[in-house]
Amino acid sequence: MRVLVTGANGFVGRNLCGVLTHSAFEVVAAVRATCAIPDERVVGDIGPETDWSAALIGVEAVVHLAARVHVMRDTSVDPLAAFRAVNTEGTLNLARQAADAGVKRFVFVSSIKVNGEGRDTPYTEFDPPAPQDAYAASKWEAEQGLREIESVTGMEVVILRPPLVYGPGVGANFLRLMHGVERGLPMPFGRVDNRRSLLYLGNFADAIRVCLDHPAAAGKTFLVSDGEDVSSAELIRRLALAMHRPTRLLPVPPVWLRVAGVLFGRGAEVNRLLGSLYLDSTRIRRELGWRQPYTLYEGLRQTADDYYFRCMAKQRP
Repeated sequence: MRVLVTGANGFVGRNLCGVLTHSAFEVVAAVRATCAIPDERVVGDIGPETDWSAALIGVEAVVHLAARVHVMRDTSVDPLAAFRAVNTEGTLNLARQAADAGVKRFVFVSSIKVNGEGRDTPYTEFDPPAPQDAYAASKWEAEQGLREIESVTGMEVVILRPPLVYGPGVGANFLRLMHGVERGLPMPFGRVDNRRSLLYLGNFADAIRVCLDHPAAAGKTFLVSDGEDVSSAELIRRLALAMHRPTRLLPVPPVWLRVAGVLFGRGAEVNRLLGSLYLDSTRIRRELGWRQPYTLYEGLRQTADDYYFRCMAKQRP
């Protein structure tokens, strides 16, 4: 199968292209600017006017990863319009051109944030969507538009909603957490008793691989995770174990942390860290027979190995 992967040079895309190539898929890598990767197609900025014609030649399936990602402090004048231009209109533009080009299956990577920002029970595919910010709203609108295109054209659409994805090359908050564990910094989460779902990069790529050609995946939405939910405190313990570092957790009452978050203008971030956001990935396992290749510990171990490799590389003269 010839597969177009958008965002092919990104965090998820690089790993996915390797997994698909190893699994005998023929990969066409769509990138915004040339980065000298095999069989790349430069498409420029993604939006409602992007021309995908050259990238779609001979393609049987599309995995759409590229997106305007969620940011903590968005400086756009109109964040919702900025997210919609890329994540909604850009996605639907690609889907229409893909259907016109004869693409049989379109795999869209959405986000668990379409379900909401967290609650005390696990999310499922059958919950009413409740996006809380512009990023999540743009993803949900794209999902709805894709279902409309599917009904009109017959192109099969598969939607995946992942939680936090981690693995070699991870950045943002997860990388900052690793820095803190490596330095042995005391962390005030010893009394945090929440539940969070995670998704290892290798597990995510494998789930996408299965969704590309499994007959039962057509027309479905799946929540996908490592299948093992942990508290913020337990994640730090396991990450410290994978990094061969001591665990330094302080038993600070969560209410104190919430007050501190409000005082320092970071209340929303603290609430997300202390709250639960986990999902039930039973459907993809039951209907597609998918089983994650890696355990949570194996994922953390490989992430830690890559972290130290990169640290040593920076120290070389």
